[in-house]
Amino acid sequence: MEIQRNYYLNKLISKKDNKLIKIITGIRRCGKSYLLDPIFKNYLLNNGVSDDHIIKLELDSIENEEYTEPKKLYEYVMSKVKDSKTYYIILDEIQKVNGFESVLNSFLRKPNLDIYVTGGNSKFLSSDIVTEFRGRGDEIKVYPLSFSEFMSVRKDIDEVKGLDEYINYGGLPLITSFKTKEDKIEYLNYQKNNVYINDVIERNEIRNNEELKTLIEVISSSIGSLTNPTKLYNTFVSKGNKNITNKTIGLYLKYLEEAFLIEKSKRYNIKGKSYIETPSKYYFVDIGIRNSLINFRQLEKNHIMENIIYIELKRRGFNVDVGVVEKRENEENGKKDYKQLEIDFVANKGSDKYYIQSAYSIEDEEKRNQELQSLLNVGDSFKKIVIVYDHFLSWQDENGIIYISIYDFLLNDNSLKEA
Repeated sequence: MEIQRNYYLNKLISKKDNKLIKIITGIRRCGKSYLLDPIFKNYLLNNGVSDDHIIKLELDSIENEEYTEPKKLYEYVMSKVKDSKTYYIILDEIQKVNGFESVLNSFLRKPNLDIYVTGGNSKFLSSDIVTEFRGRGDEIKVYPLSFSEFMSVRKDIDEVKGLDEYINYGGLPLITSFKTKEDKIEYLNYQKNNVYINDVIERNEIRNNEELKTLIEVISSSIGSLTNPTKLYNTFVSKGNKNITNKTIGLYLKYLEEAFLIEKSKRYNIKGKSYIETPSKYYFVDIGIRNSLINFRQLEKNHIMENIIYIELKRRGFNVDVGVVEKRENEENGKKDYKQLEIDFVANKGSDKYYIQSAYSIEDEEKRNQELQSLLNVGDSFKKIVIVYDHFLSWQDENGIIYISIYDFLLNDNSLKEA
């Protein structure tokens, strides 16, 4: 069964023939290659592009090893170009080509070549290629399956059981093919140990593997918590490790971001309209990998729910910050005191802005009031939304705050706009 990834397909369609290199980025095993072939390739074939005008090479395959030499790759592709019609060039694992920049630049100068590339090297994917092709490259970031994409495959279960599975095992596409809990855990553990962690260690030539693994475990155990290298250093000290430095911790966090394992969300002072550089929050791109990193302990749904909402907002193309608002309170001696309140997410995309709180439950009146205080102190007219882990019809309270079920939010890409 072909997994429908229409959000990304539509992005590719909108960027087709735009004279830029389409750079498909994302965590390993998230479906980048699958997006280009069969999904995008089938779209081209079904819309009048002949098969001989689609040139695809899997550069990590032994049969294509000779084309990892740049001149041979260039000559091979150009040998397939027979006329002035557009040819679609799909190069998978382009980082295998030494000096790939010169090859891609050469292709870019040909008016009838439209170029699409993926790669597995974390530095290639995150910063180097974006810098190298600034103004000539167009990045499309791919995430693991969203919950709606996950459910489009898992038609054998209802959405309640589906979300339980998604919370435990995440959205790496291949996870949908495993039938048992044991097989899913074994797959995730293998990816964790032999792909993600090893990739970060090898790419960045990290010598002290245990320090990196400890840092990953600490971050995994505290998703949604404010932290910074200093706080993390103090955690290391409490565990008896005083050798690591703040600078090293900062570098390790950067490496994990470059490998697309985690994403950083900064704090934003809403009324002051300025970023607060530290501390920040870190979220995992795939919750199944996060759970594997801590051996499937600490599966608190409230924290996992917050992580899933953050990644879903990013997948939909929002810029997402942690909101900070100040509430003025009068003290007994007459002096005014300012208290900082936090909004889980401030989501911006173009002219759209949403203030969002993640709440596992709002049955407790005291808990509900705590969730609302920050939203009530924002002071502008943009939508204020509470996403709740429950099934119910969306509703709006007397303060104009909207309540949405986690299921409605995740299964409907337009849920925020329609709320």
